[in-house]
Amino acid sequence: MNKFRKKKKKGETFNKKAFKTLIMGLFHDNPQKSFNYRQIATVLEIKDNENKALITVALDELKESNLLDEFERGKFKLKSRAGEVTGVIELDPQGFGYLNSEELEEQVFIAQANLMHAMDGDHVRVSLYARHKKKELEGEVVEVIQRAKTNFVGTIQMSRNYAFLVPSGKLNFDIFIAKGKLKGAKDGQKAIACITEWPERARNPFGEIIEILGNPGENETEMHAILAEFDLPYRFPEEVLEEAEQIPLEIPQKEIERRRDFRNVTTLTIDPADAKDFDDALSIQKLENGNWEVGVHIADVTHYVRPGSILEKEAVERGTSVYLVDRVVPMLPERLSNGVCSLRPDEDKLCFSAVFELTHDAKVVDEWFGKTVIHSDKRFSYEEAQSIIETGEGDLAEEVLMLHKLSERIRKRRFERGSIAFDRAEVKFNLDEKGKPLGVYFKISKEANFLIEEFMLLANRRVAEIVGKTGERKNAKTFVYRIHDKPDPDKLQTFNSFISKFGYGLQLANTKTIANSMNRLLENVTGRKEQNVIESLAIRTMAKAEYSTRNIGHYGLSFEYYTHFTSPIRRYPDMMVHRLLERYLEGGKSADAKKYEDLCKHSSDMETRASNAERSSVKYKQVEFMSERIGQVYDGVISGVTEWGIYVEIVENKCEGMVPLRDLDDDFYIFDEKNYCIIGRHTGKKYQLGDEIKVEIIRANLLKKQLDFKLIELQ
Repeated sequence: MNKFRKKKKKGETFNKKAFKTLIMGLFHDNPQKSFNYRQIATVLEIKDNENKALITVALDELKESNLLDEFERGKFKLKSRAGEVTGVIELDPQGFGYLNSEELEEQVFIAQANLMHAMDGDHVRVSLYARHKKKELEGEVVEVIQRAKTNFVGTIQMSRNYAFLVPSGKLNFDIFIAKGKLKGAKDGQKAIACITEWPERARNPFGEIIEILGNPGENETEMHAILAEFDLPYRFPEEVLEEAEQIPLEIPQKEIERRRDFRNVTTLTIDPADAKDFDDALSIQKLENGNWEVGVHIADVTHYVRPGSILEKEAVERGTSVYLVDRVVPMLPERLSNGVCSLRPDEDKLCFSAVFELTHDAKVVDEWFGKTVIHSDKRFSYEEAQSIIETGEGDLAEEVLMLHKLSERIRKRRFERGSIAFDRAEVKFNLDEKGKPLGVYFKISKEANFLIEEFMLLANRRVAEIVGKTGERKNAKTFVYRIHDKPDPDKLQTFNSFISKFGYGLQLANTKTIANSMNRLLENVTGRKEQNVIESLAIRTMAKAEYSTRNIGHYGLSFEYYTHFTSPIRRYPDMMVHRLLERYLEGGKSADAKKYEDLCKHSSDMETRASNAERSSVKYKQVEFMSERIGQVYDGVISGVTEWGIYVEIVENKCEGMVPLRDLDDDFYIFDEKNYCIIGRHTGKKYQLGDEIKVEIIRANLLKKQLDFKLIELQ
């Protein structure tokens, strides 16, 4: 047991992942023993309440993952599997794979012959081999528990009597399609195939075409292909559209009378210039006591989308709106997202609101939450609101400037408490009417963006607090939280070692010093050549935010309680939050925790898919944009180093490509993983992450979304 007795330094905290590893290590070391959370805390020498609470969350999740058995209330024991573990397969482009399992501290190598047709992302059971000295852990797949996906996007390759679908992405097989299963697909077209069978001894799975997307290179084909690749829809079923059309635009007078009326209070929206779904508005008025009342008004989507309806089922399934380079794929039909629910100017709209009384120093002295009706006086774009902040002139200038002043004070206090400032520039494209990229530009947040952000964060935090802080933690009512775990200590150490090469460093004593020094780092790298590389690595060092009914706080924002209340038009978790908040404000009992935890997991998964699709669409447009610039030379920064090449990001437009190692013919280069560099065996020449170099564009592969560069020697 002493093996897992970890001495805890003063101020040190673990994250959830670290606790899971430590707890599973404790159970594996004592396979016949049972432990409760107090005994585990004693063994791990955990004394503070924050980390004790994290232990209970980790135990619940390990039980849910079927790794531990709770045979009595609060008592846990290892589920015996005799040399078998479960986890998720991560495929390498060369064909072999690795198992990532919560049961083990390390990955398990799976040879291609032992994958049992497991694919990237599949949940599998693996039998472990006896470990040989100093060798990595190895095993073989004995069961595919759940496929990550069964539908695949690819290109049709025709033969005389049959065809193959060559899938996009990280797959090492083609799908055999019998001639009668082609559904009219032609050679070279992009299509979606469903795997129908994969015999044990067959090299390729059998499948059938379920949808033809069109010809490669056409914008509609490629955007639909990206959505399909991540199992995201690009059209609504007819019955969903029909139900949406039946919802009236007019608000009955009886409904208005049931609500707090804000129609005579100055109200405005601030959104991107091209936005059509306005799901948040701000009202502001000065009170008789000299304080300011600020209303954060959110579209009352759940008033229109009722539990059990077709619209509700579709919203659950989608989980989120998807924002590709050239379009928005909404969670709700346009009748709702851009019409009935959208807080358009000069229209009465139903809202769920958080109303705050603020002092001149932006301290909350009173608050109210409930259903309202509003009438937006003005719709601002971010650029229009920014102009008012900078010049002091324009429509509703007094109101906008006061909201700006209050938001600045809220923002200042947030960072003093330990929030981390990840404000990265977004890559955007100027597109023609056919979706062809004509230019690249960067979207940078300014004060108008921060104004909206701070009031949305305030509403989200206070909504979470009024539910989560009620009563004892163990008796807290079921709620949907937006959680963000602490960073992995090992990743932080590795990141700290890397940035030390540029003369930077983090203070890793505790969570507060990490956050403060991270903010200083992000401020110090602004405008420097290594900025984007360090920012990218810093984000990768952080844990990923997700939804859960088990609150562990939000590390990045430094909030003990946080949720998503402010965007129900485009996020299903916000709809859940609206329903739960309404239930509890009316004195309702706690909701079914398992039902909501399952919905949280699904929503987190759909958010990840949407984010991956968005990045894929950006990558496609970058490659398309650079495909007309073959032979041109650009300044770049090394953004990644691998055993097969160095990745380079072009400074001018942030397009990324690779210089293959095989093309560096002046020496034999060796990959130094620890120091993020490649080194010439004979010359000692080094190419390191963050180095400035010049590259020539030599290839643009739209099918694989890849750019190949040639290194141009600096004179």
